[in-house]
Amino acid sequence: MTYRTNIEKCPKCGERELGRGKQNGYAVMLPINKAMSFGSEVEHIICTSCGYIVESYVKKPGKFKGTMD
Repeated sequence: MTYRTNIEKCPKCGERELGRGKQNGYAVMLPINKAMSFGSEVEHIICTSCGYIVESYVKKPGKFKGTMD
């Protein structure tokens, strides 16, 4: 999934330069009630000035279908 954000500046400090990062290692989001799922990496939109995490999302959102039952 390619994700595009509509956020143009950091809500905390007002900086306009944002970057993207992903959590490494075992830092994956796992779906509840799906024991055999490997989950999905979590990516973040980050302010390059103050480090505030502006937005987070999973790369494979389809893995979470049916988890609200």
